[in-house]
Amino acid sequence: MLTCRLCGSPSLADVADLGATPPCEKFLTGEQLDEPETNYPLHLRVCTECWLAQLPPLITPEETFTEYAYFSSYSTSWVEHAERFVAGAVQRLALDGDSFVVEVASNDGYLLQHVVRRGIRCLGVEPSENVGQAARDRAVPTRTAFLDEETAGQVRAHDGPADLVVANNVYAHIPDVLGFTRGLRGLVADDGWVSIEVQHLLTLIERTQYDTIYHEHFQYYTVASAQRALATGGLRVVDVELLPTHGGSIRLWARPDEVAGEPSERMLDVLAREKTAGLHELAGYAEFGRRIATVRRELLGFLVQAAGEGRTVVGYGAPGKGNTLLNHCGIRPDLLAYTVDRNPYKHGRFTPGTRIPVLAPERIAEDRPDYVLVLPWNLREELTEQLSYVGQWGGRLVFPIPRLEVVDPVRMEVAR
Repeated sequence: MLTCRLCGSPSLADVADLGATPPCEKFLTGEQLDEPETNYPLHLRVCTECWLAQLPPLITPEETFTEYAYFSSYSTSWVEHAERFVAGAVQRLALDGDSFVVEVASNDGYLLQHVVRRGIRCLGVEPSENVGQAARDRAVPTRTAFLDEETAGQVRAHDGPADLVVANNVYAHIPDVLGFTRGLRGLVADDGWVSIEVQHLLTLIERTQYDTIYHEHFQYYTVASAQRALATGGLRVVDVELLPTHGGSIRLWARPDEVAGEPSERMLDVLAREKTAGLHELAGYAEFGRRIATVRRELLGFLVQAAGEGRTVVGYGAPGKGNTLLNHCGIRPDLLAYTVDRNPYKHGRFTPGTRIPVLAPERIAEDRPDYVLVLPWNLREELTEQLSYVGQWGGRLVFPIPRLEVVDPVRMEVAR
């Protein structure tokens, strides 16, 4: 019997059943195309006791993150976002040369490089050896490890407690939420701060961002469920910022219970919004499945019509969310000839499940397709600018979520 990983309740209600897919970052080499792939159910449920939305832990973090295909620095806007965060944190917390900052799941040093440049002592804790090496190559101190209580104790004993612990886009990626949370508490000083960024379940539901449901994301947070999760490790959320990243995220500021104080007014406002949206009861999830079906029908209808008219459609980007969308919609190379990505690690490989070739971005200008399906739709502003050249031959950009839009990248207007 499935039980909630946060509170242990067996009361799990359906939110979205997306069938079964391979892990979204398991890109295939050419030699693997004649080999079978393992598919896992992709079924989101919500606990009706603590309201944590979650997937069963069918894959382990070790399977996904020991060698990882995602390098944060290939997103210009994400690096700029990290730089703004560091500048704001330095000012907010009065960090200086005597401070110590730890980032968990620090990837290729995209964020801590800005800490290093300010002369602040720091350490990345990154489980993937390949991306961790990229961080070390840019002079960002990085320890290859998964965060748990033991790792936290080792870091604290060797480097001291952290004035700031950063955990961006990782709190959803760990099945042992209780152990990981105790690890966060073990890293942070008794008067320190923990900053966590994670996609907001409120915007995921409201904007039908169902493609962000994939096996690497074991849970999906509201502020209310994040409060309950962090409380298990002796951390209390005291402030929340709403962010546009990943289609709508929350930045949680938490402190050890003993020094936390009262929550901010903006945190209380977000909690009230979640309650009004019905996310503290089943009513708020009722229409999600219907809206998912609409996204699928619209995208497939467009691609089938384009193929029937002899139009060429290619993709831009090969993100994890794109692989959820491609697999759920059953899109194959007959409807999407290929996709491109800035990350050379993915070049010459094929998307998991759908087996669509991943090529270098220059291929788009060479082939001059009629349509470019933008899979990382959350980077819409950045990518519309980057892909403006597609309009030179009359090409159009296609954004599939929250509703299908065909955009003229020259006039910046919706063509359909």
